[in-house]
Amino acid sequence: MNSTIVIFVFGALFGGILQYAHLNRFNVISGQAFLTDNTVAKTILVALGLGAIILNIEIGAGLAVYHVKPFILGGIIFGGLVFGAGMAILGYCPGTLVVSLGEGSLDALVGIIGGLFGGLVFTLLLPSIHSILGPDFGKISLHSLTGEQPILFFILLFVIGILFIYFAFFINKAEKGKNMKWLYAGIAFAVLNGIVFLTATTNRPIGASTCFPYLGDLLTGTTENKYFDKIQTPGNWEFIFLFGAFAMALVTSMIKKEFKFTLIYSNWKERKGDSNIKRVVWAFVGGFVLIFGARMAGGCTSGHIISGGMQLAVSSLVFGAFVFIGLLITGKLFYNNK
Repeated sequence: MNSTIVIFVFGALFGGILQYAHLNRFNVISGQAFLTDNTVAKTILVALGLGAIILNIEIGAGLAVYHVKPFILGGIIFGGLVFGAGMAILGYCPGTLVVSLGEGSLDALVGIIGGLFGGLVFTLLLPSIHSILGPDFGKISLHSLTGEQPILFFILLFVIGILFIYFAFFINKAEKGKNMKWLYAGIAFAVLNGIVFLTATTNRPIGASTCFPYLGDLLTGTTENKYFDKIQTPGNWEFIFLFGAFAMALVTSMIKKEFKFTLIYSNWKERKGDSNIKRVVWAFVGGFVLIFGARMAGGCTSGHIISGGMQLAVSSLVFGAFVFIGLLITGKLFYNNK
């Protein structure tokens, strides 16, 4: 089968999973910033726990290989905080933007435009900010840390994987949640990522944020630089992948008669008012900040936290922690959340 079609189908499945559990919705993601809706956290924990076990068994069987992102200290910490702030302000992640756009979310469209500018500006500024992104400690993961001790590695793998899943159920029990879509979505993400990782399919992790500087640079002709050379192949892959997610969201919302042009959602209106201009401005700023932070760290929610976390990469797990910190701090300060 044509590789473009395969990537498109994977993207469509990705979009379908997000839609199923409403993980693309502004109210759900902003709710995570307020700690009033933990759907995102629970889904990610399940995806990491089960995905880590599935992926590492695949790699151990020679069916896949690692794609660990390097632990670039400054980029991971500062990028994580910036990304978390952008995620709270915008109310979307890079991958969920296109899915919400497919459902008619106009603030997602503005966020995409802001993200394109964020990616372009990052390309232009990278030579001058390169020094603050380091130092680079290399590709560190549980596998590299345990070295030539496979028994210890797999013991720790299963313990960590089970703990991730346990924490998801712990959170759900604490909030007395009854809707279990987060569990099914987490399982689906783990399985989908495991399939995408296979050398027989695409031999790479799922990702979304590289598409933004790729398109931003391409549209403005900013292609004569080392960074564009580096992101050209993954950026094109992610463009096809995200187009698949957008198409699935659009078709599904049309069939279910749920497509609706919307700019302001209830979580925003309750805390920031109903000014259209204000929402447009902050959606653009949020998109810009979101993608700039993602590129500082070298990935986003899907490409870093989930795909990298499934590999138990130190860079991805630390990035996830700082994203959560940035998300909560911004949720408290920007929205005056108590």
